[in-house]
Order: sequence, then structure tokens, then C-alpha cells
Amino acid sequence: MKSLSLTKLAPFFVLAVVSIAAIFIPSLPNFDDGKFNGADVAWIIVATALVFLMTPGLAFFYGGMVHRKNVISTMIKSVVAAGVVSVLWVTVGYSLCFGEDIGGFIGNPMTHLFFKGVASGAPILQGGTALTIPLLLFALFQLMFAIITPGLVVGAVAERIKFTAYILFIVLFSLLVYAPLAHWTWHPKGFLFQWGVLDFAGGTVVHISAGCAALAGALVLKRRQVHMEHKEIPPANIPYVLIGTGLLWFGWFGFNAGSALAASTLSVSAFATTNTAAAAAGLSWMFFDVIKGKKPSVLGFCIGAVVGLVAITPAAGFVAIPQSIFIGFFAAIVSNVAVYYKSKSKLDDTLDVFPCHGIGGMVGMLMTGVFATKSVNGAGADGLFYGGTAFFLTQLKALVIVVAYSFTVSFLIFKFINFILPIRVSQEDELLGLDESQHAEKYTQGTLLVQSGGTVTETLVHD
Repeated sequence: MKSLSLTKLAPFFVLAVVSIAAIFIPSLPNFDDGKFNGADVAWIIVATALVFLMTPGLAFFYGGMVHRKNVISTMIKSVVAAGVVSVLWVTVGYSLCFGEDIGGFIGNPMTHLFFKGVASGAPILQGGTALTIPLLLFALFQLMFAIITPGLVVGAVAERIKFTAYILFIVLFSLLVYAPLAHWTWHPKGFLFQWGVLDFAGGTVVHISAGCAALAGALVLKRRQVHMEHKEIPPANIPYVLIGTGLLWFGWFGFNAGSALAASTLSVSAFATTNTAAAAAGLSWMFFDVIKGKKPSVLGFCIGAVVGLVAITPAAGFVAIPQSIFIGFFAAIVSNVAVYYKSKSKLDDTLDVFPCHGIGGMVGMLMTGVFATKSVNGAGADGLFYGGTAFFLTQLKALVIVVAYSFTVSFLIFKFINFILPIRVSQEDELLGLDESQHAEKYTQGTLLVQSGGTVTETLVHD
């Protein structure tokens, strides 16, 4: 039997300790169904499943754009977050986000340790209003957001980061970046919530944080060999990108409309703004490419649609449907220009996560500050377009704080990981491809019929 290093033993050992500790957690009482609204419960269960679907959708979206020798390694890095974050969330993650407030900055990790009190059926208070769904359902819905956020970062560090290093990043990012931001923004006593910052479904918590972490990761890992040699990397499978986009778009209805936390007219409005912004952004990106002399492409429409979904996320439940057209149109152009200038730089953000998710999320936060209106959501605010200058400045201030915090802490996380274990694969492994070097697996593009004499054989096509 081969000797195992500490870095290989540690993940299994930690999981074993958590699993054994969980045995001794006392059982919890059953739900009291009379406290809840059946329609709301049914809708949020569906929305939770839809948000989960976005993670494999993201895996297809990213996997289709990388080199064929890195498809599997890219996809598993997104999907494995479902395993890591799910266990972490039940253990302590949810409590850090939504546990008893500590100074407006973080939740008490002991409040819901191992989901203590979460499955008791007691509703929580969100902005002073009692929810009509079980606390456990709310916790599961929020879990899906926590899962996909570190998965978004994969696109920036793809094709060169070690799998074990990325597992550690998921843990540290979830605890040190995602949890504080979720508490600041969505906990009723979080300091951004208290300021009146509006983020309906995760513009700051999910997309800006992931985009800034992506930028930090790209800087720490430095450039791939093919990037330094200015080699063009053909996408492995564009139909995968299209499938991934469809799954993301579909799942995003749960992401945004589900954030109303009820089967309500607000949920319907958020559903409509989500679809409209995505449609406008996909067209905007594609047509803007045509203006620049390119041909209309599948990749262009897909990337644009995702940027529109990112941008409308913080605004979905606060803006009217007509304004969502402009948000999608404008965000796609801004991100398209950002991608162009990034391509001229030495920054190797493999799949443009920062220009699309980071900058797209920033645009969405600012557009929320411009177009939010109380006529759509009375619990919101009137934006700059409706005379709400103070609210716009609050959104801008929150944006600066979140960007600075997310980038700085993520940069330190990547540096720390690189200090305790090599974060990047060797040059030989990078050349071989991470599918084989990290996972001993290989992506096949398809099959090829080969005729020799009178015999036709079917051969797997590799790189």
C-alpha cells in the first residue's frame, strides 16, 4: 500500500470526525404543519431544487469551454462543492450566516451547530415579518446559494489548480468570505441590512464575492503556459455550453423568484424580470459582437444571457419589468468590453469569471440603486431614477466594501493554501491535462468510424 501524505489523509480524517460527532447530536422535534402556508412550502421546495440544478448546469457551462483534456477536472470542481458545502453548512455554515448576531458582522457558530433548532419547525423573522415556511426549508434554500458560489470561482483558475487545493479553498472561502457577506446582507441585524442595502438574491453575496475571489485566484496562480504562448484554446464542446446555459437559466427562476420566500406576486415579478434581463443580455452581447466585426455565435449569446442573469439577481424583486430590459442590455455591453480589455492584459482568468460575474454583479448592484422602486416592492426603496440619491449612495458604499473584503480575504486564502501545499499542478501535469493527472480519467469527444479493408470499427476519439 502506498504511503499517504498528510494532505491526502486530512480531508477524510476531518469528514470522519464530523460524521462521528454528528452521532451524538440529539434528535429534534417534528414540524407543526399548522404554522405554515402549504403553497409557500411547495414553491420554495421547488425553488430549492431549481437552485441546486444550477450547479451541474454551471459544470456543463464551464466544462464545455475549456480544453478537452481539462473537461472532467473543471466539471468536478463545481459539482464537488455540493458535497463539501452541504456538510459544512449543516455543521456550522448556516449558523455563521443566520445564527444569533455578533456585532452585525457574523452569526454565532453555536446557535445552530449541527442544525440545532433548525428542524424544530419554528419560523424565522426576516425584516420583521414572520415567514410562512419552515426554518429548515429556508436553511436548505440558502444552502444552494452557498454551494454554487465557490463553484463559480472554478472558471478563473481552471486548467492549473490542484484538486485538493481547491477543496481547501471551498472550505475557507465558505467560512471566511461567504458566511460574513451573507450575514451582513441578509441577516436582519447584519450591518449592511441595517444600512438599507438591497440585494434580492445574491448580487453581493454570490456574484461579486465569487468574481473578486476569481480575480484573486487568477493573480495567485499566475498564467497558464498556453496563455503565455498566446495559443488559441478551442472549446471542448459548445453544445455543453448551450446545455449549461439552459440549465442555469431554468434554475435561475428558483434563484431569483424563490428569493421572495413565498408563492406571491413578488415572486412572479422576480420571475419576469429574470427572464427579461437574460433575454436582453444574450441578444445585446451577440449583436455587440457583430458590431465589432465578429459573427453571431452560440458562445456569445450564452455568455451574454448568463451576464444578464447575474446583473438582475440583486434587482429582481425591486425593479419593474421594463427596466430589466435595460439592465440586461447594459450589463452585457459592460462585461463584453471588460472581457476585451482583459484579453489584452496578462491576467489569466481562464473563463472570464471576473468580467462576467464580478463586474456583472457590480453593475446589478448599482442598477438596483438606480431603478429600485417601492411600487414593485414596498419593503424596498426608491432608486436614483426615482429621486433616491441617498439609497444609491448606500448601494455604492456597500459595493466598495464588499469588493474590498472579498478580494482581500480571497487573496489571502489562496496565498495561505499555496504556503501549506502547492496550489498549482506541475508543468508536466498541466501539459498532460488535469483530467488524467488529477483524476486518472479522460473526456472523450465522441466516436470515429474507421474502415480497414472490409471491416468498420468504432474508435473512441480523445485529445
